Amino acid sequence: MSIRLQSIRIKGFRGFKNIEVDFENATVLVGTNNSGKTSILKALQLALTNTHFISNDDFCYMDDEIDDTIIIDILFVPISPDDTVSSEFTDDWADVFKTDRIGISSEGNQIMAFRTIIKEHNKAFRKKQYYIDQWEEYFDDGVHWFDHQYESELSFYFDEIPFFYLDANRDILDDIKSKSSYLGRILSSLEFTPADKIKIERLISELNDATIGSSDILSNLQETLEELDTAMDNPNNSVQLTPFTKKVRDLNKGIRINYSEFSMDYHGMGTRSWSSMLVLKSFLNLNQNFYLDNDKPYFPILAIEEPESHLHPNAQKKLYSQIKNITGQKVISTHSNYIASNAELKEVRSITKRGENTKVGKVIIDDFDSEQLRQIQRQVINTRGELYFSKVVVLFEGETEEQALPILVSKYFGFDYVELGVNFVGVGGYTKYLPFIRFCESFNIEYFIFSDNEPDVNTDVLRQISNSKRNDPTKVTFVTAGNDFEKELCTTGYLDEVKLAYHKIELEKCSNDQHRAAKQIQLNNIADTDYYDLITNMKTQFAPIIADQLLISEKVLPSKVIELFNKINLILNPATNA
Repeated sequence: MSIRLQSIRIKGFRGFKNIEVDFENATVLVGTNNSGKTSILKALQLALTNTHFISNDDFCYMDDEIDDTIIIDILFVPISPDDTVSSEFTDDWADVFKTDRIGISSEGNQIMAFRTIIKEHNKAFRKKQYYIDQWEEYFDDGVHWFDHQYESELSFYFDEIPFFYLDANRDILDDIKSKSSYLGRILSSLEFTPADKIKIERLISELNDATIGSSDILSNLQETLEELDTAMDNPNNSVQLTPFTKKVRDLNKGIRINYSEFSMDYHGMGTRSWSSMLVLKSFLNLNQNFYLDNDKPYFPILAIEEPESHLHPNAQKKLYSQIKNITGQKVISTHSNYIASNAELKEVRSITKRGENTKVGKVIIDDFDSEQLRQIQRQVINTRGELYFSKVVVLFEGETEEQALPILVSKYFGFDYVELGVNFVGVGGYTKYLPFIRFCESFNIEYFIFSDNEPDVNTDVLRQISNSKRNDPTKVTFVTAGNDFEKELCTTGYLDEVKLAYHKIELEKCSNDQHRAAKQIQLNNIADTDYYDLITNMKTQFAPIIADQLLISEKVLPSKVIELFNKINLILNPATNA
């Protein structure tokens, strides 16, 4: 791979007022529904192919204004054997681009860049493309990238850089029926030497004769059809039954694909979807071999939408490595935490939408040392890949918070926390927040910490916040000074709920009514000041029971919990809090 599609800039297309995305050799786009992942793939399709399908709905509509122009800038850069950006294109790619299409970057390196502009003209949409001689800064001294004008109209299309779009509805059964599908194009290009063609057609003829000769029904049918010669008074023609295709050129018409001895018709969408993708892989391999045989460069670009469609989790885990082995550069949109988790950190781009603003998040590898990157990968992504798709993440230390907060947030909002897009994550200790903070900040995921407030805990949590990129102490909601969450409940008006939870646990251990009555007497004699120590030693049992008691209690939620949920509400419902 000696070139790379490095960046795309988009203005005025669908939900994008102004956005830039950079790419790796394989890039995974993650984010919630309607964040814009598919729109990025569609923008690539508009810029990199001769065809375009545009409607009025594709023009960005925000702030009661509709953009009348779509602008898409594309940047290609030369890549050295060590996978870093180099200063010049290799000779083979320089021959493809020609001198008049090679520009320069701000660092002085060679580039190949172009602009696509789409406007409405006489109730139709006109697409023009322009050569970019110098790749400007995204925003510099009050000037946006799209403010620069380019005059050299020069359309982009290179046979050596084909673009392929695989949408989420791919199906091998549709491919079999369509001559224009990748499978249809493979089959229509079948070639044999003259000698092989004669040999194959002779074998097919023998197979047809043997099949008819072995069946009384087919033999009778052929004999009867031969009467057609007499009826048509044309004795020079003959009728032949051909259970199998007669000519090599017709082999593609009767093709069938079987898996596990069954036709694809009998398999589910997961198998059929993945088979369709593997057909494209075969198609690209054949094309690559053709270009190699002719000493020409070949760099296909694939936009793959939801490759996990219809596949079970174990299959999804194996998917990404197979996709990376496909020839060319891949841009993948996904809702699968398994695919996102198997990608390298540098390959993931998060697309997040906040109102009318869209942000692209990524881990900037140079910002962290190897141990910090390992912690993000091991402690966060390997176990919590679903965080990529969260609107808000709440981090905390203990088991009681893990059980209670998801239930209480539903009481506060009136919706289940899953519907809200809020994830609650126990980090496993108050010293272990930083990898989660770095993950959330890198991928533009809003987060909050709900923390105990003993002196050493307070100091360490704030230390971790200070070592983060944003250094925002308001991200932390501490319980009352000196308390952990359990003590907070015991000392701020929820002792009755704590008692009910503890009594329920102890009474459920009783084997009969007599035992239960005796236990109740013991419970009634417990001093209020003893409950904190009792529940601290049984947090695993206590956590789900106290959560239920707080849910059914007629009291308002604890003030510190309300403080946390108010912060979440500002993120989820910014308009109502303006």
